[in-house]
Amino acid sequence: MGIGLLISGQLGFEVMQKLINHVRINFVFTDGNSTDIITFCNKKNMPYYAGNPRHEGVLNQLPNLKCEVIISVNYLFIIKKNIIELPEKIAINFHGSLLPKYRGRTPHVWAIINNEIKTGITAHMIDEGCDTGDIIAQRIIPISTTDTGGSILEKFKKEYPHFVLEVLKSIESNTFVTTPQNNALATFFGKRSFEDGQINWNWQRERIYNWVRAQAIPYPGAFTYHNGNKIIINKIQFSEFGFHCHIPNGSILDFNNKTPIVKTPNGCIELVEFKCDHALKVNNILR
Repeated sequence: MGIGLLISGQLGFEVMQKLINHVRINFVFTDGNSTDIITFCNKKNMPYYAGNPRHEGVLNQLPNLKCEVIISVNYLFIIKKNIIELPEKIAINFHGSLLPKYRGRTPHVWAIINNEIKTGITAHMIDEGCDTGDIIAQRIIPISTTDTGGSILEKFKKEYPHFVLEVLKSIESNTFVTTPQNNALATFFGKRSFEDGQINWNWQRERIYNWVRAQAIPYPGAFTYHNGNKIIINKIQFSEFGFHCHIPNGSILDFNNKTPIVKTPNGCIELVEFKCDHALKVNNILR
């Protein structure tokens, strides 16, 4: 089959490397920052466009946009009707959640924040909604209590290429079945920015734990402030250190060696991995 790929980032790159040995890639749409994808396209002499496909005249810049199937993986741009209608057979998106739950951006990060024990990958038909098309197939991926946003990404890198190929085989053999999503069960979570990562020390420590691990490296990290100075936190753990309930939440109560022990409403945490350009002291209050 002739495939059109709409891909971005390392996840899209991993899928492209897998598919090139099994299908014919007619063209690639990507973004200007996905340099691995662009370099690979140049090396293999594959037609590609790096930029927003909504710009006028983009579809005229590539010599041949014919394909039987369009595959979208981690693509940064909204896919409009003129692209959805390009393939002869079907346009499929691979979304990093078990739809209809967690429609929207970075769904695995939201899943960790919300203390979910599983996420997954959904292959679904592309329509003009946001992750609303009929489901073709799903694969469950467990979330352990120590998983981070980064570790789930690594699981995705291993699972996505094989899953995409499996779905393509079902398309080629015409054995796939589609199931409409139950919109009554749908949840949607929006795009996250760096400034969305601030910790609220009045949260229960379990929520703070999930908040930190969800946004740890390679994401920008959860953060807090001390006297206007930003502190980026990538890993915490629970502490049994005692406290008085009237002490303000976010107070540094002590140090375990060089690791600050911070009060929350229902127990203390230790800042195991953090970046701070100034010295922290007992009784400092994080905001």
